[in-house]
Amino acid sequence: MMFRMTAIVAGMALALAGSAEAQTPRKGGTIRMTAPYGSSFTSLDIHTTQRAQDEIYAKALHRSLYTWDSAEGKPVPELAKEVVVSGGGLVHTFKLRDDAYFHDGRKMTADDIIWTFNRIMDGTKAYPGARYVRIIEGAAAVEKGQAKEISGLKKIDDFTLEMKLTEKVDPGFYFFTALTSIYPADEGAKDSFIQHPIGLGPFKFVEHVPGSRIVLERWDKFYKPGKPYADKVIVSIMGEAAARDVAFRNKEIDTSVLGPAQYVAYQADPNLKGTIVEVAEVFTRYMGMNPAFKPFADKRVRQAINYAIDSDLIISKLVKDKAYRATSWLPLTSPAYDKTMKPYPYDPAKAKQLLSEAGYPQGFEFEWTTSQNESWGLPIVSAVIPMLDKVGIKVKVKQVETAVLAEVVRTGDYQAFIYSQQSGPDPLAALKCFHSSTPQPACNYMNFRNPDFDKILDEAGQADDSAKRTQLLQKANAFLYEEAPVWFFNYNKAVMAVQPWLHGIQKNPTELTHQNTEELWVDDTSPAK
Repeated sequence: MMFRMTAIVAGMALALAGSAEAQTPRKGGTIRMTAPYGSSFTSLDIHTTQRAQDEIYAKALHRSLYTWDSAEGKPVPELAKEVVVSGGGLVHTFKLRDDAYFHDGRKMTADDIIWTFNRIMDGTKAYPGARYVRIIEGAAAVEKGQAKEISGLKKIDDFTLEMKLTEKVDPGFYFFTALTSIYPADEGAKDSFIQHPIGLGPFKFVEHVPGSRIVLERWDKFYKPGKPYADKVIVSIMGEAAARDVAFRNKEIDTSVLGPAQYVAYQADPNLKGTIVEVAEVFTRYMGMNPAFKPFADKRVRQAINYAIDSDLIISKLVKDKAYRATSWLPLTSPAYDKTMKPYPYDPAKAKQLLSEAGYPQGFEFEWTTSQNESWGLPIVSAVIPMLDKVGIKVKVKQVETAVLAEVVRTGDYQAFIYSQQSGPDPLAALKCFHSSTPQPACNYMNFRNPDFDKILDEAGQADDSAKRTQLLQKANAFLYEEAPVWFFNYNKAVMAVQPWLHGIQKNPTELTHQNTEELWVDDTSPAK
Protein backbone atom coordinates (compact mmCIF):
# COMPACT_ATOMS: atom_id res chain seq x y z
CA MET A 1 0.00 0.00 0.00
CA MET A 2 1.32 3.42 -0.90
CA PHE A 3 1.05 6.02 1.80
CA ARG A 4 1.64 9.70 1.99
CA MET A 5 5.31 10.45 2.24
CA THR A 6 6.19 13.68 3.89
CA ALA A 7 6.67 16.65 1.64
CA ILE A 8 10.17 18.02 1.84
CA VAL A 9 11.23 21.62 1.54
CA ALA A 10 9.58 23.14 -1.52
CA GLY A 11 11.23 22.09 -4.72
CA MET A 12 13.82 19.83 -3.07
CA ALA A 13 12.02 16.63 -4.05
CA LEU A 14 11.90 17.73 -7.68
CA ALA A 15 15.49 18.87 -7.59
CA LEU A 16 16.72 15.57 -6.17
CA ALA A 17 14.58 13.47 -8.49
CA GLY A 18 15.50 15.59 -11.48
CA SER A 19 19.23 15.43 -10.88
CA ALA A 20 19.12 11.68 -10.25
CA GLU A 21 17.22 11.06 -13.49
CA ALA A 22 19.18 13.52 -15.58
CA GLN A 23 22.57 12.08 -14.71
CA THR A 24 24.00 8.60 -14.97
CA PRO A 25 25.46 7.54 -11.60
CA ARG A 26 29.20 8.08 -11.63
CA LYS A 27 31.62 5.40 -10.52
CA GLY A 28 34.32 6.31 -8.03
CA GLY A 29 34.82 9.00 -5.44
CA THR A 30 34.41 9.07 -1.67
CA ILE A 31 31.20 9.47 0.32
CA ARG A 32 31.83 11.41 3.54
CA MET A 33 29.06 10.73 6.05
CA THR A 34 28.78 11.89 9.67
CA ALA A 35 27.85 10.04 12.85
CA PRO A 36 26.14 12.88 14.76
CA TYR A 37 24.85 11.19 17.92
CA GLY A 38 27.87 11.06 20.21
CA SER A 39 31.65 11.16 20.56
CA SER A 40 32.28 7.51 19.67
CA PHE A 41 30.97 4.31 18.14
CA THR A 42 29.87 1.80 20.76
CA SER A 43 31.27 -1.31 19.13
CA LEU A 44 32.30 -2.91 15.86
CA ASP A 45 30.04 -5.81 16.85
CA ILE A 46 26.72 -4.39 15.64
CA HIS A 47 24.77 -7.15 17.42
CA THR A 48 25.70 -5.57 20.76
CA THR A 49 24.46 -2.02 20.16
CA GLN A 50 21.14 -0.47 19.24
CA ARG A 51 22.48 3.09 18.94
CA ALA A 52 21.50 4.86 15.73
CA GLN A 53 25.12 6.09 15.65
CA ASP A 54 26.48 2.57 15.03
CA GLU A 55 23.97 1.59 12.39
CA ILE A 56 25.23 4.37 10.10
CA TYR A 57 28.46 2.46 9.34
CA ALA A 58 26.76 -0.95 9.74
CA LYS A 59 24.38 -0.27 6.82
CA ALA A 60 27.43 -0.10 4.55
CA LEU A 61 29.32 -3.01 6.10
CA HIS A 62 26.54 -5.51 6.80
CA ARG A 63 23.29 -6.84 5.43
CA SER A 64 20.20 -8.28 7.11
CA LEU A 65 17.57 -10.67 5.77
CA TYR A 66 15.42 -7.67 4.79
CA THR A 67 16.06 -3.99 4.11
CA TRP A 68 13.85 -0.92 4.42
CA ASP A 69 12.62 0.36 1.04
CA SER A 70 12.03 4.09 1.58
CA ALA A 71 10.29 4.52 -1.79
CA GLU A 72 7.80 1.74 -1.06
CA GLY A 73 7.55 2.55 2.64
CA LYS A 74 8.02 -1.04 3.74
CA PRO A 75 10.63 -3.73 4.38
CA VAL A 76 11.59 -5.86 1.37
CA PRO A 77 13.68 -9.07 1.14
CA GLU A 78 17.41 -8.35 0.82
CA LEU A 79 19.23 -11.70 1.16
CA ALA A 80 16.37 -13.74 -0.31
CA LYS A 81 15.15 -13.82 -3.90
CA GLU A 82 11.74 -15.16 -2.93
CA VAL A 83 9.68 -15.72 0.22
CA VAL A 84 6.86 -18.27 0.25
CA VAL A 85 4.31 -18.08 3.06
CA SER A 86 2.43 -21.18 4.25
CA GLY A 87 1.18 -22.81 7.46
CA GLY A 88 -1.61 -20.30 8.01
CA GLY A 89 0.79 -17.36 7.72
CA LEU A 90 3.26 -18.72 10.30
CA VAL A 91 5.79 -20.45 8.02
CA HIS A 92 8.07 -18.41 5.75
CA THR A 93 10.36 -20.23 3.33
CA PHE A 94 13.24 -18.11 2.05
CA LYS A 95 14.89 -18.87 -1.29
CA LEU A 96 18.21 -17.26 -0.46
CA ARG A 97 20.51 -15.43 -2.85
CA ASP A 98 23.32 -17.66 -4.12
CA ASP A 99 25.49 -14.67 -5.06
CA ALA A 100 26.00 -13.01 -1.66
CA TYR A 101 29.67 -13.16 -0.66
CA PHE A 102 31.17 -12.26 2.70
CA HIS A 103 34.14 -9.90 2.59
CA ASP A 104 36.50 -12.86 3.08
CA GLY A 105 35.25 -14.30 -0.23
CA ARG A 106 33.04 -17.07 1.16
CA LYS A 107 29.49 -17.45 -0.11
CA MET A 108 26.64 -16.96 2.39
CA THR A 109 24.39 -19.98 3.06
CA ALA A 110 21.42 -20.83 5.28
CA ASP A 111 23.89 -21.97 7.96
CA ASP A 112 25.12 -18.40 8.45
CA ILE A 113 21.60 -17.09 9.08
CA ILE A 114 20.83 -19.91 11.54
CA TRP A 115 24.17 -19.36 13.34
CA THR A 116 23.57 -15.58 13.53
CA PHE A 117 20.06 -15.86 14.97
CA ASN A 118 21.20 -18.45 17.51
CA ARG A 119 24.06 -16.14 18.53
CA ILE A 120 21.64 -13.22 19.04
CA MET A 121 19.48 -15.39 21.32
CA ASP A 122 22.36 -16.16 23.72
CA GLY A 123 20.61 -15.31 26.99
CA THR A 124 23.90 -14.61 28.80
CA LYS A 125 24.70 -11.73 26.42
CA ALA A 126 21.35 -9.85 26.28
CA TYR A 127 21.79 -8.80 22.65
CA PRO A 128 19.24 -6.06 21.82
CA GLY A 129 18.23 -7.85 18.58
CA ALA A 130 16.82 -10.72 20.66
CA ARG A 131 13.52 -8.85 20.84
CA TYR A 132 13.15 -9.33 17.07
CA VAL A 133 14.47 -12.89 16.78
CA ARG A 134 12.14 -13.92 19.63
CA ILE A 135 9.30 -13.97 17.07
CA ILE A 136 10.79 -17.24 15.71
CA GLU A 137 9.41 -20.39 17.34
CA GLY A 138 11.90 -21.87 19.79
CA ALA A 139 14.04 -18.70 20.04
CA ALA A 140 12.88 -17.98 23.59
CA ALA A 141 13.89 -21.52 24.64
CA VAL A 142 17.46 -20.84 23.47
CA GLU A 143 17.45 -17.52 25.34
CA LYS A 144 16.41 -19.29 28.54
CA GLY A 145 19.08 -21.97 28.09
CA GLN A 146 16.46 -24.70 27.51
CA ALA A 147 17.64 -25.46 23.95
CA LYS A 148 20.87 -25.18 21.95
CA GLU A 149 19.28 -24.25 18.62
CA ILE A 150 16.17 -22.35 17.50
CA SER A 151 13.65 -25.06 16.59
CA GLY A 152 11.71 -22.77 14.23
CA LEU A 153 14.69 -22.43 11.85
CA LYS A 154 15.24 -25.30 9.44
CA LYS A 155 17.82 -25.60 6.68
CA ILE A 156 16.25 -27.24 3.63
CA ASP A 157 19.43 -26.86 1.56
CA ASP A 158 22.30 -24.33 1.36
CA PHE A 159 20.04 -21.68 -0.18
CA THR A 160 16.63 -22.56 1.27
CA LEU A 161 15.66 -21.66 4.82
CA GLU A 162 12.36 -22.37 6.57
CA MET A 163 11.31 -20.07 9.42
CA LYS A 164 8.33 -20.75 11.68
CA LEU A 165 6.98 -17.77 13.61
CA THR A 166 4.98 -17.62 16.84
CA GLU A 167 2.66 -14.92 15.46
CA LYS A 168 1.18 -14.06 12.08
CA VAL A 169 3.36 -11.01 11.39
CA ASP A 170 5.48 -9.76 8.50
CA PRO A 171 9.03 -10.85 9.42
CA GLY A 172 10.38 -7.97 7.35
CA PHE A 173 9.54 -5.57 10.17
CA TYR A 174 11.67 -7.69 12.52
CA PHE A 175 14.71 -8.42 10.36
CA PHE A 176 15.64 -5.22 8.51
CA THR A 177 17.79 -3.41 11.08
CA ALA A 178 21.54 -3.89 11.52
CA LEU A 179 20.83 -5.50 14.91
CA THR A 180 20.05 -8.69 12.98
CA SER A 181 22.96 -8.40 10.49
CA ILE A 182 24.07 -11.77 9.16
CA TYR A 183 27.59 -12.75 10.24
CA PRO A 184 29.80 -15.48 8.73
CA ALA A 185 29.39 -18.47 11.06
CA ASP A 186 33.07 -19.43 10.98
CA GLU A 187 34.68 -15.98 11.32
CA GLY A 188 31.93 -14.46 13.48
CA ALA A 189 32.78 -16.85 16.33
CA LYS A 190 36.40 -15.65 16.52
CA ASP A 191 37.61 -12.91 18.88
CA SER A 192 39.43 -11.20 15.99
CA PHE A 193 36.08 -10.52 14.28
CA ILE A 194 35.35 -7.62 16.64
CA GLN A 195 38.54 -5.81 15.58
CA HIS A 196 38.05 -6.57 11.88
CA PRO A 197 34.35 -7.24 11.14
CA ILE A 198 33.37 -9.11 7.99
CA GLY A 199 30.00 -8.47 6.40
CA LEU A 200 27.92 -8.91 3.24
CA GLY A 201 27.46 -5.19 2.54
CA PRO A 202 28.63 -3.09 -0.42
CA PHE A 203 31.68 -1.81 1.48
CA LYS A 204 34.31 -3.73 3.44
CA PHE A 205 36.09 -2.68 6.62
CA VAL A 206 39.43 -0.88 6.32
CA GLU A 207 40.02 0.89 9.65
CA HIS A 208 38.46 2.28 12.80
CA VAL A 209 40.14 5.26 14.41
CA PRO A 210 38.44 5.41 17.86
CA GLY A 211 36.72 8.72 18.53
CA SER A 212 37.36 9.83 14.93
CA ARG A 213 36.11 7.72 12.01
CA ILE A 214 35.45 4.40 10.31
CA VAL A 215 36.79 3.90 6.78
CA LEU A 216 35.26 1.39 4.36
CA GLU A 217 36.11 0.57 0.74
CA ARG A 218 34.18 -0.90 -2.17
CA TRP A 219 33.45 -4.64 -2.12
CA ASP A 220 33.76 -5.74 -5.75
CA LYS A 221 31.82 -8.98 -5.23
CA PHE A 222 28.67 -7.20 -3.96
CA TYR A 223 25.60 -8.94 -5.39
CA LYS A 224 23.86 -5.90 -6.95
CA PRO A 225 25.22 -5.45 -10.51
CA GLY A 226 27.23 -2.25 -10.97
CA LYS A 227 26.98 -1.30 -7.30
CA PRO A 228 28.29 0.26 -5.14
CA TYR A 229 29.16 3.33 -7.16
CA ALA A 230 31.66 4.94 -4.78
CA ASP A 231 35.17 3.68 -4.06
CA LYS A 232 35.11 4.58 -0.38
CA VAL A 233 32.85 5.56 2.52
CA ILE A 234 34.17 7.52 5.49
CA VAL A 235 31.89 7.89 8.52
CA SER A 236 33.28 10.67 10.73
CA ILE A 237 32.18 11.12 14.35
CA MET A 238 30.79 14.63 14.84
CA GLY A 239 28.59 14.84 17.90
CA GLU A 240 28.82 18.63 18.09
CA ALA A 241 26.32 20.48 15.89
CA ALA A 242 28.68 23.48 15.57
CA ALA A 243 31.52 21.27 14.29
CA ARG A 244 29.23 19.67 11.68
CA ASP A 245 28.03 23.09 10.60
CA VAL A 246 31.56 24.39 10.01
CA ALA A 247 32.62 21.18 8.20
CA PHE A 248 29.53 21.22 5.98
CA ARG A 249 29.95 24.90 5.06
CA ASN A 250 33.64 24.19 4.30
CA LYS A 251 32.58 21.27 2.05
CA GLU A 252 34.54 18.76 4.18
CA ILE A 253 31.54 16.45 4.72
CA ASP A 254 28.64 15.38 2.48
CA THR A 255 25.87 14.90 5.09
CA SER A 256 25.00 16.70 8.32
CA VAL A 257 22.06 16.21 10.68
CA LEU A 258 20.49 19.56 11.59
CA GLY A 259 19.09 20.61 14.96
CA PRO A 260 16.29 23.22 15.29
CA ALA A 261 18.61 26.26 15.32
CA GLN A 262 20.59 25.08 12.28
CA TYR A 263 17.37 24.14 10.50
CA VAL A 264 16.18 27.76 10.77
CA ALA A 265 19.61 29.11 9.75
CA TYR A 266 19.91 26.82 6.70
CA GLN A 267 16.38 27.66 5.52
CA ALA A 268 17.26 31.36 5.68
CA ASP A 269 20.55 30.95 3.77
CA PRO A 270 20.09 31.00 -0.04
CA ASN A 271 23.28 28.94 -0.45
CA LEU A 272 22.13 26.20 1.95
CA LYS A 273 18.33 25.99 1.78
CA GLY A 274 18.54 23.75 -1.30
CA THR A 275 20.59 21.16 0.63
CA ILE A 276 17.83 20.27 3.12
CA VAL A 277 16.18 16.84 3.08
CA GLU A 278 13.49 16.09 5.65
CA VAL A 279 11.18 13.23 6.61
CA ALA A 280 8.70 12.36 9.36
CA GLU A 281 10.54 9.72 11.34
CA VAL A 282 8.59 6.99 13.12
CA PHE A 283 8.85 8.57 16.57
CA THR A 284 6.01 10.15 18.53
CA ARG A 285 6.64 12.78 21.22
CA TYR A 286 4.07 12.84 23.99
CA MET A 287 3.23 13.33 27.66
CA GLY A 288 2.29 10.01 29.26
CA MET A 289 -0.28 10.02 32.08
CA ASN A 290 -0.37 7.45 34.87
CA PRO A 291 -3.94 6.07 35.27
CA ALA A 292 -3.04 5.09 38.87
CA PHE A 293 -2.99 8.84 39.64
CA LYS A 294 -6.72 9.47 40.18
CA PRO A 295 -7.40 12.45 37.88
CA PHE A 296 -5.69 10.69 34.94
CA ALA A 297 -7.90 7.61 35.35
CA ASP A 298 -10.73 9.68 33.80
CA LYS A 299 -10.68 9.92 30.02
CA ARG A 300 -12.26 13.39 30.15
CA VAL A 301 -9.27 14.73 32.10
CA ARG A 302 -6.84 13.27 29.58
CA GLN A 303 -8.84 14.78 26.72
CA ALA A 304 -8.96 18.13 28.57
CA ILE A 305 -5.16 18.23 28.64
CA ASN A 306 -5.07 17.70 24.87
CA TYR A 307 -7.52 20.59 24.39
CA ALA A 308 -5.71 22.87 26.87
CA ILE A 309 -2.31 22.84 25.10
CA ASP A 310 -1.64 24.96 22.02
CA SER A 311 0.63 22.36 20.40
CA ASP A 312 0.90 24.22 17.07
CA LEU A 313 2.22 27.34 18.82
CA ILE A 314 4.87 25.31 20.68
CA ILE A 315 5.95 23.50 17.49
CA SER A 316 6.19 26.81 15.64
CA LYS A 317 7.93 28.93 18.30
CA LEU A 318 10.02 26.47 20.29
CA VAL A 319 10.62 23.50 17.99
CA LYS A 320 11.10 25.89 15.04
CA ASP A 321 8.75 23.76 12.89
CA LYS A 322 11.22 20.85 13.07
CA ALA A 323 8.31 18.51 13.81
CA TYR A 324 4.90 17.49 12.49
CA ARG A 325 1.81 17.90 14.66
CA ALA A 326 0.64 14.54 16.07
CA THR A 327 -2.95 13.49 15.45
CA SER A 328 -2.86 10.17 17.31
CA TRP A 329 -0.08 7.62 17.87
CA LEU A 330 0.90 6.51 14.34
CA PRO A 331 3.14 9.00 12.49
CA LEU A 332 2.76 10.39 8.96
CA THR A 333 5.11 7.82 7.43
CA SER A 334 3.36 4.83 9.01
CA PRO A 335 1.80 2.49 6.42
CA ALA A 336 -1.44 2.77 8.46
CA TYR A 337 -1.49 6.55 8.92
CA ASP A 338 -4.97 8.00 8.33
CA LYS A 339 -4.57 11.39 6.68
CA THR A 340 -8.25 12.27 7.27
CA MET A 341 -7.63 12.47 11.05
CA LYS A 342 -7.40 15.92 12.58
CA PRO A 343 -5.45 16.72 15.77
CA TYR A 344 -7.08 17.98 18.96
CA PRO A 345 -7.84 21.69 18.47
CA TYR A 346 -6.64 24.27 21.00
CA ASP A 347 -9.80 24.89 23.03
CA PRO A 348 -9.32 25.95 26.70
CA ALA A 349 -13.11 26.39 27.17
CA LYS A 350 -13.69 22.78 26.12
CA ALA A 351 -10.88 21.70 28.46
CA LYS A 352 -12.52 23.50 31.41
CA GLN A 353 -15.91 21.96 30.58
CA LEU A 354 -14.44 18.44 30.52
CA LEU A 355 -12.60 19.01 33.81
CA SER A 356 -15.88 20.15 35.45
CA GLU A 357 -17.72 17.09 34.11
CA ALA A 358 -14.95 14.88 35.53
CA GLY A 359 -15.35 16.50 38.97
CA TYR A 360 -12.37 18.89 38.84
CA PRO A 361 -13.97 22.34 38.34
CA GLN A 362 -11.04 23.94 40.23
CA GLY A 363 -8.48 21.74 38.47
CA PHE A 364 -5.77 19.75 40.30
CA GLU A 365 -2.00 19.48 40.66
CA PHE A 366 0.36 16.84 39.28
CA GLU A 367 4.10 16.14 39.12
CA TRP A 368 5.63 16.09 35.63
CA THR A 369 8.93 14.19 35.18
CA THR A 370 11.14 15.46 32.37
CA SER A 371 14.69 15.44 31.01
CA GLN A 372 16.45 18.52 29.63
CA ASN A 373 16.02 17.43 25.99
CA GLU A 374 15.53 20.56 23.90
CA SER A 375 13.04 18.98 21.49
CA TRP A 376 10.76 17.14 23.91
CA GLY A 377 11.97 17.94 27.44
CA LEU A 378 12.16 20.83 29.88
CA PRO A 379 11.72 23.73 27.39
CA ILE A 380 8.46 22.13 26.17
CA VAL A 381 7.23 21.48 29.72
CA SER A 382 7.98 25.11 30.62
CA ALA A 383 5.88 26.31 27.67
CA VAL A 384 2.96 24.02 28.57
CA ILE A 385 2.76 25.00 32.28
CA PRO A 386 1.02 28.39 31.76
CA MET A 387 -1.42 26.80 29.28
CA LEU A 388 -2.47 24.18 31.83
CA ASP A 389 -2.54 26.82 34.55
CA LYS A 390 -5.11 28.72 32.47
CA VAL A 391 -7.59 25.83 32.90
CA GLY A 392 -6.76 25.32 36.58
CA ILE A 393 -4.17 22.54 36.33
CA LYS A 394 -0.98 23.16 38.34
CA VAL A 395 2.33 21.47 37.50
CA LYS A 396 5.28 20.57 39.71
CA VAL A 397 8.37 19.82 37.59
CA LYS A 398 10.68 16.94 38.43
CA GLN A 399 13.83 17.08 36.33
CA VAL A 400 15.98 13.95 35.81
CA GLU A 401 18.78 12.76 33.52
CA THR A 402 17.74 11.08 30.25
CA ALA A 403 18.97 7.65 31.42
CA VAL A 404 17.00 8.04 34.67
CA LEU A 405 13.89 9.08 32.73
CA ALA A 406 14.02 5.85 30.72
CA GLU A 407 13.96 3.89 34.00
CA VAL A 408 11.15 6.03 35.46
CA VAL A 409 9.06 5.37 32.35
CA ARG A 410 9.62 1.60 32.45
CA THR A 411 8.86 1.23 36.16
CA GLY A 412 5.79 3.50 36.25
CA ASP A 413 7.30 5.68 38.99
CA TYR A 414 5.64 8.91 37.83
CA GLN A 415 2.39 10.85 37.68
CA ALA A 416 3.23 12.15 34.20
CA PHE A 417 6.33 12.19 31.98
CA ILE A 418 7.37 13.58 28.60
CA TYR A 419 9.12 11.33 26.10
CA SER A 420 9.90 10.38 22.51
CA GLN A 421 8.97 6.80 21.61
CA GLN A 422 9.39 4.73 18.47
CA SER A 423 5.98 4.42 16.81
CA GLY A 424 6.90 2.38 13.76
CA PRO A 425 7.78 1.25 11.25
CA ASP A 426 5.39 -1.67 11.88
CA PRO A 427 2.02 -0.12 12.84
CA LEU A 428 0.83 -3.34 14.50
CA ALA A 429 3.93 -3.51 16.73
CA ALA A 430 3.65 0.23 17.50
CA LEU A 431 -0.01 -0.06 18.57
CA LYS A 432 0.74 -3.25 20.52
CA CYS A 433 2.45 -1.01 23.09
CA PHE A 434 -1.09 -0.19 24.25
CA HIS A 435 -2.35 -3.80 24.33
CA SER A 436 -3.29 -5.15 27.79
CA SER A 437 -0.97 -8.13 27.30
CA THR A 438 2.09 -5.87 26.83
CA PRO A 439 3.93 -5.37 30.14
CA GLN A 440 4.79 -1.86 31.27
CA PRO A 441 8.61 -2.32 31.00
CA ALA A 442 8.24 -3.63 27.42
CA CYS A 443 6.63 -0.43 26.05
CA ASN A 444 3.14 -0.11 27.60
CA TYR A 445 4.52 2.76 29.66
CA MET A 446 1.09 4.23 30.48
CA ASN A 447 -0.14 0.81 31.66
CA PHE A 448 -3.04 1.23 29.22
CA ARG A 449 -5.77 -1.41 29.56
CA ASN A 450 -8.85 -1.51 27.35
CA PRO A 451 -10.55 -4.74 26.21
CA ASP A 452 -12.25 -3.01 23.25
CA PHE A 453 -8.90 -1.75 21.98
CA ASP A 454 -7.38 -5.22 22.47
CA LYS A 455 -10.17 -6.77 20.40
CA ILE A 456 -9.60 -4.43 17.42
CA LEU A 457 -5.84 -5.03 17.54
CA ASP A 458 -6.19 -8.82 17.87
CA GLU A 459 -8.48 -8.82 14.84
CA ALA A 460 -5.90 -6.79 12.89
CA GLY A 461 -3.20 -9.30 13.84
CA GLN A 462 -5.27 -12.17 12.46
CA ALA A 463 -6.31 -10.41 9.22
CA ASP A 464 -4.84 -12.02 6.09
CA ASP A 465 -5.99 -9.25 3.76
CA SER A 466 -3.61 -6.27 4.00
CA ALA A 467 -6.32 -3.69 3.22
CA LYS A 468 -8.53 -5.12 5.98
CA ARG A 469 -5.57 -5.12 8.39
CA THR A 470 -4.77 -1.47 7.59
CA GLN A 471 -8.43 -0.52 8.13
CA LEU A 472 -8.43 -2.19 11.56
CA LEU A 473 -5.11 -0.57 12.51
CA GLN A 474 -6.53 2.84 11.60
CA LYS A 475 -9.58 2.03 13.75
CA ALA A 476 -7.29 1.13 16.69
CA ASN A 477 -5.31 4.36 16.19
CA ALA A 478 -8.57 6.39 16.18
CA PHE A 479 -9.59 4.57 19.39
CA LEU A 480 -6.38 5.81 21.06
CA TYR A 481 -7.14 9.35 19.90
CA GLU A 482 -10.48 9.14 21.70
CA GLU A 483 -9.05 7.52 24.85
CA ALA A 484 -6.13 9.98 24.95
CA PRO A 485 -3.76 7.98 27.20
CA VAL A 486 -1.19 10.68 26.30
CA TRP A 487 -0.98 14.30 25.20
CA PHE A 488 -0.28 13.84 21.49
CA PHE A 489 2.49 16.38 20.82
CA ASN A 490 4.39 15.75 17.60
CA TYR A 491 6.18 13.38 15.24
CA ASN A 492 9.88 13.97 14.86
CA LYS A 493 10.93 15.69 11.66
CA ALA A 494 14.39 14.44 10.82
CA VAL A 495 16.39 16.99 8.84
CA MET A 496 19.68 16.43 7.08
CA ALA A 497 21.76 18.75 4.92
CA VAL A 498 23.12 16.97 1.85
CA GLN A 499 25.76 18.46 -0.44
CA PRO A 500 24.53 18.98 -4.04
CA TRP A 501 27.12 16.53 -5.44
CA LEU A 502 25.83 13.59 -3.38
CA HIS A 503 22.96 11.73 -5.07
CA GLY A 504 20.66 8.83 -4.22
CA ILE A 505 19.73 9.83 -0.63
CA GLN A 506 16.75 7.81 0.64
CA LYS A 507 14.16 9.53 2.83
CA ASN A 508 14.23 6.76 5.41
CA PRO A 509 11.54 7.32 8.09
CA THR A 510 13.04 4.71 10.41
CA GLU A 511 16.20 6.90 10.73
CA LEU A 512 17.27 9.40 8.08
CA THR A 513 21.01 8.83 8.69
CA HIS A 514 20.63 5.11 7.85
CA GLN A 515 21.32 4.92 4.13
CA ASN A 516 21.76 1.98 1.79
CA THR A 517 25.15 3.24 0.66
CA GLU A 518 25.22 1.21 -2.56
CA GLU A 519 22.58 3.62 -3.91
CA LEU A 520 24.65 6.74 -3.16
CA TRP A 521 27.03 8.34 -5.63
CA VAL A 522 29.01 11.54 -5.98
CA ASP A 523 29.30 13.55 -9.17
CA ASP A 524 32.54 15.13 -10.35
CA THR A 525 31.88 18.39 -8.49
CA SER A 526 32.66 16.62 -5.20
CA PRO A 527 35.91 17.85 -3.60
CA ALA A 528 36.62 14.25 -2.51
CA LYS A 529 37.18 12.79 -5.96
